[in-house]
Amino acid sequence: MADPYTILGVPRTATEKDIKSAYRTLAKELHPDRNKDNPKASERFSTVTNAYDLLSDADKRAQFDRGEIDGDGNPTHPFAGMGGGGGGGFGGGMGGGRGGFRPEDFQRGGGQTADLGDIFEGLFGGAGGARRGAASGGFGGGMGGGRQAPPRKGADIQYRLRVPFTDAATLAKQRITLSDGKTIDLSLPKGVEDGTQMRLKDKGEQGPGGAGDGLVIIQIDPHAFFVRDGDDVRIDLPVTLDEALAGAKVKVPTVDGPVMLTIKPGTSGGTTMRLKGKGFTRKDGKRGDQLLTIEIALPDDTAELAKRLEGWQDTSNPRSEMGV
Repeated sequence: MADPYTILGVPRTATEKDIKSAYRTLAKELHPDRNKDNPKASERFSTVTNAYDLLSDADKRAQFDRGEIDGDGNPTHPFAGMGGGGGGGFGGGMGGGRGGFRPEDFQRGGGQTADLGDIFEGLFGGAGGARRGAASGGFGGGMGGGRQAPPRKGADIQYRLRVPFTDAATLAKQRITLSDGKTIDLSLPKGVEDGTQMRLKDKGEQGPGGAGDGLVIIQIDPHAFFVRDGDDVRIDLPVTLDEALAGAKVKVPTVDGPVMLTIKPGTSGGTTMRLKGKGFTRKDGKRGDQLLTIEIALPDDTAELAKRLEGWQDTSNPRSEMGV
């Protein structure tokens, strides 16, 4: 994978907040639901998500910045440290000299013969150790303390979870079916938003190094009359003319269910009323409010109303504050 900073379009000095903001912007733009006819957008969405996964993990980000892992999270130098000594290759580690073997170390017209068997016994802990080292799949543990790259985990699996508006506001548990057919109940996180990503550990595909993770992307469905405003919920509440004039107790919907609300006598259309704690749950656990804007609804048949108001005229100017 390419440089995750480049993929998200942020500098290496970007803060955690900058990275999260960049990811949200790209995730909304590239979300599969918005690009059903564009498979390239779906591929890029996956690439952007993987880049965010790496940079949002403080340890992985530090490793990447030091050049220890690549953009896929794999070690960049899996055989680092295998030489044991200076000079590159086997030099310094084999035979004890700084330059490795010298031509004169080998037999030349009756000269001394180098015993390669002894050398390899020293490296691998005996002939049996050499055979065991070869059988175990490489040089790990034998030469200079080098380590093999750890076996890779299986691929992550992405899930899209559509959540009803009221469930998102109240953090109601959501049931999701995994790729293996099993179902689990998820607890939505505080501060959940459209595009929020949840990670299910070990719920991805199996691999040599274990299972990958499940990545659940939340999509909050719109509501027929509720609208989200930050952590608050807004609603236009229609009341009849007589309820506004004389005052009344009316039943109003909230994300937690209906409640009774008192309308004061003489309430004008456009008045905003507040119901505390009837909004979305914030990250600190507190909830926003529900804001109701009063709308005065006239009856479908206004003949009777017009007859009752015949001869009466409101001489006030409700638009005076607008300078007209």
